[in-house]
Amino acid sequence: MNNHSAIHPGVKLRHIRAFLDIASEGGLSAVARAQGITQPALSRTLAELETLLGQPMFLRQGRRLVLSEAGALFRRHALTAMQALEAGAAALRPGSSGTLRIGVLPTVATRFLPQVVLRFRELHPEILLAAETGPHFHLMRLLRDGLVEVVVGRLPGASEMAGLSFDHLYEDQVILVARADHPLQHATIPEALAASPLILPPATALIRPTVDDYLAANGLSGIRPALETVSLALGRGVCLASDALWFISRGVIAHELDRGEMIELPTGARFLSGAVGMTRRQTIAAPGLVEFEEIARNVARNLP
Repeated sequence: MNNHSAIHPGVKLRHIRAFLDIASEGGLSAVARAQGITQPALSRTLAELETLLGQPMFLRQGRRLVLSEAGALFRRHALTAMQALEAGAAALRPGSSGTLRIGVLPTVATRFLPQVVLRFRELHPEILLAAETGPHFHLMRLLRDGLVEVVVGRLPGASEMAGLSFDHLYEDQVILVARADHPLQHATIPEALAASPLILPPATALIRPTVDDYLAANGLSGIRPALETVSLALGRGVCLASDALWFISRGVIAHELDRGEMIELPTGARFLSGAVGMTRRQTIAAPGLVEFEEIARNVARNLP
């Protein structure tokens, strides 16, 4: 064994592919069928890898195989390595097809990112964009595990940025919205907030601390929300059917404001805004990522 290498020379690409597929499926049978081999042959491949690495990669829970602590750590690095190899191979074949996996936060999902996606499709039809949505903490976990290449949305907290980089695109405000004919639209904001059901972003949302600071500054820190969500479908539905007020990023609700279905109640708070951009790992870019990022920058530069 090479004394300067941490990995056994007996570890082959087939071992890594088998391991990653088993980790994704949680079992052997589906992977064996997909690879066109028998389940005992796949099991031997996994056993070989575990012997070469000197660690069990999986624990058995009923019929499922779940990653051990060592397996989860190895998977994170193996994914990055495989993506780097795929990127290297793709670089030798310009125009080759592939999949670019992106994480999408609500603040960019309704207006900004559709423009990016359509432009990317026009220029790079050979690359499939696979978008994952969900809360911030979920997408950041996918990013660190190598299951998405970039997360588009608000700037993460400083404690989350180790090993990551953030590319600023534009500023997006957090606003207070209501249905167009809300009876308290001309009242003061503290009066309207005190008298109306309130929808807040979840405690895990990046914009929640900013909203909490605003409420505290207006003597409403103890106010209890009727609902917590950043979902456009849910928040819009509740607001249109009631007198609820909703603190949400402008980017989420932009179309409803343009159509006049919803109105913005002026808070007068300049600090209710934050950076929107692209967060990615500081590693070799996956096929199409550089092109995607450049298109996103161009779209951001032309925002009104």
